[in-house]
Amino acid sequence: MMGILGWLKIDDEASNERREPEQVEELVDRVKALIPRLRMARRSHERLAPAVAESLRYATDLVGSLRAPHEASSCAWATDPYMLAFFARREDLAERISRSEELRAYFQQNPDSEHAYAVLGMALKERHVLGVALEGEIVHRDVAQTTVCFGDHRVRICSRSESDLRREVVRRVIDQLAFTGLGKLAKDHRDVLEQGRALLKRRLRLLEREGTGMRSVCGGGSPVTREELIQLQAQIENNSRHLSELSVPTDALERQLDGVCRVLMEPEKHVRLIKKNIRLNPMNVVQTGESVQAADDLEFHIAFRRGRLKSVR
Repeated sequence: MMGILGWLKIDDEASNERREPEQVEELVDRVKALIPRLRMARRSHERLAPAVAESLRYATDLVGSLRAPHEASSCAWATDPYMLAFFARREDLAERISRSEELRAYFQQNPDSEHAYAVLGMALKERHVLGVALEGEIVHRDVAQTTVCFGDHRVRICSRSESDLRREVVRRVIDQLAFTGLGKLAKDHRDVLEQGRALLKRRLRLLEREGTGMRSVCGGGSPVTREELIQLQAQIENNSRHLSELSVPTDALERQLDGVCRVLMEPEKHVRLIKKNIRLNPMNVVQTGESVQAADDLEFHIAFRRGRLKSVR
């Protein structure tokens, strides 16, 4: 699956970066929470740490390559070519963003905060149409054109500062890699009995529905209400208990831990950002180098998750 990452600036507050060893410790615990059976493997924490550190460095560089935040406001819509491209009308900006339950929850939990930083995920579609083009004073009709449409706007992650938001996106990248490792365990017929495989597959479905990993960044899928999210979290906890009750041979646990570590040691194979540069006019029609129409050069980031190619977001 792919996703367009649009950064929305709504204020700035400096926040100090935590040291890498502390982050690695936190993220190792996070991986083991997503895949509880790894806790039963020998020296799991010690073996996961270098793999998580490799993923952390990769994810930090990845997130660091993203553009600076953009202000999301009615005023910005008229002056920022990105906001103009993302939203057809000024009213659409406030309407689409205000639908976010996560954003509303953020302001409920932080009543003193007037601003927030958030990640905007959108679906991107390119359409080939016949349109009108102006060349000097001559109007040409039925000209082959490519238009770009943005839809299914989602805001799933909110923070008080840009640095906090970027760190949270790094965590979601690590979650995605752990999620990929979990998927490999669910497919492994050698080490997982049918009952265990069924539980792992159910865990995958629950976590995906909850929005674990890059889906929480890019959006996609049907929206999850607050009530459904609470139910999903309860089901995930119940799934964890059932998995912990299963007896797994020691050698199987070792191979499973090694498999997850391999995914974490090669993060670039599973999560990537692809830059896409498009020159758009105010009507979101792609302009070629020969065009003399007013247009802006825009740069987007496409988030690529291995094995998910159903849509561009």
